[in-house]
Amino acid sequence: MFLDNDDEKILAGEYGETRQKMMEILVGLGKVFGAGELVPIASAQIAGASYKTIGKWGLEWLNSLDARVAVPSVLNPIGMPRERWEEMGISREFAERQMAVIEAYHRLGVRLECTCTPYYLSITNYGDHLAWSESSAVAYANSVIGARTNREGGPSALAAAIIGKTPKYGLHIFDNRLPQVAVRVEMPEGNAHAAHYGAIGYLAGKEVGNRIPIFLGMRPNRDSMKAMGAAMAATGAVALFHVDGITPEVRVMRQRSRMDVEALETITIEADEIEKLFTDVPVDAVAIGCPHCSDRQLDTIASLLSGKTTTKPLFIFAARGVVQANRHTVAAIERSGAKVFEDTCMVVSPGMDRFRGIMVDSGKAASYIPNMCGSVARIGTLDECIREATA
Repeated sequence: MFLDNDDEKILAGEYGETRQKMMEILVGLGKVFGAGELVPIASAQIAGASYKTIGKWGLEWLNSLDARVAVPSVLNPIGMPRERWEEMGISREFAERQMAVIEAYHRLGVRLECTCTPYYLSITNYGDHLAWSESSAVAYANSVIGARTNREGGPSALAAAIIGKTPKYGLHIFDNRLPQVAVRVEMPEGNAHAAHYGAIGYLAGKEVGNRIPIFLGMRPNRDSMKAMGAAMAATGAVALFHVDGITPEVRVMRQRSRMDVEALETITIEADEIEKLFTDVPVDAVAIGCPHCSDRQLDTIASLLSGKTTTKPLFIFAARGVVQANRHTVAAIERSGAKVFEDTCMVVSPGMDRFRGIMVDSGKAASYIPNMCGSVARIGTLDECIREATA
């Protein structure tokens, strides 16, 4: 793999032991996947931020590093809201360990935004090379924005953040981004909500696996594509999808005559398959925001909660920057008794482990909650989630 003079010096240890270790990670990864070179990145998003997932040994490794990130970098959600962890039922012992993880990343120069939706916080452009870890963020960046990133592990994303480059292989290369399977969707009757697209993603991920699908017969908005991509990444390993006539690279691929949809294997998802996922099982809490809520979703939640009072715990998750930009909306939501939490999410927080059943509006959450929280998951539309929380 080609390395420029600075890369070679880093690899030789001339810029410190930590940078040398990080370059070794990137070079090793590049050799495994046949990368010809490293490519500069615009930003990094780093997983391995919740103490629930990295534990004692992950924290010790972070504390052993001595360097600063070279590009704008943020974290994946952590295991609690930083200022309101007691309200979520988090123990002091866990809180102290989680804050130690945060401090370790802060010392490395990582911006303390802990979110699975970094694209809401800073501009990410079509064609940008990135090193992002969170599966739903990777799917959104590649598919909805047209940026280029592989799904990085926590260590490789941190290595890329410190070096400012990542190996150029996989989805960093245009020819590797062409669709490999077509998915035709029969939409349920009536208005399709983001939860329906989450359910479509839940089903499609199991069929598609790690291939790149192109969806036919739908016109989702950005929130719906966020939900669909997140679910596909959870039940499959989808890091990029296309929607015919919607996502940005479809037009480019057609112009270059590189895409023949008619020649692809076609999978059909029928309306009754989608509806069957909306089962009615008992729940004792409702959680919204996996991936984190957008401004538009917070507005909708506030409208649905207007004049109502919660009768079950209702947790809503969003990026700190989004919450701070929508203070009045968040205040209106919390007047109902609901809680809007920054920095964390229902999947990686031990605060959700005490519930037997959790209702969500997310195919991703429905996939992860049983194993990550030990709870039964029930999926519903946003309207249905609010009705359940206020019944």
